[in-house]
Amino acid sequence: MSDFEGLDLQAVEDQMDEGGDGTNSDRVVLGVLDGTTPDAEWIETVEDGAVLVLNVDGDLNQLAAGFARPVKEAGGELMHFRGFLVVTPPGVEIDSDRL
Repeated sequence: MSDFEGLDLQAVEDQMDEGGDGTNSDRVVLGVLDGTTPDAEWIETVEDGAVLVLNVDGDLNQLAAGFARPVKEAGGELMHFRGFLVVTPPGVEIDSDRL
């Protein structure tokens, strides 16, 4: 039992919930892009390492204008596919070879 005395299980669980490195890299966020969510919130979610899959409800260019450029400049990717906008953080490639 003495081998476990210094082990902080809560810290380990917290790190697992965050993706192991403090990010949300194992998280896919589903949402609706309709102008009700602030652009800064989408940017922060992608910066935290999550992938966004957003149902586009309106004019894509207008709705994504506030966060598309910052995401791309940071190394992320965006792709419109069948009414959805897929947004990935840097290091996560959108593979469209099968389309």
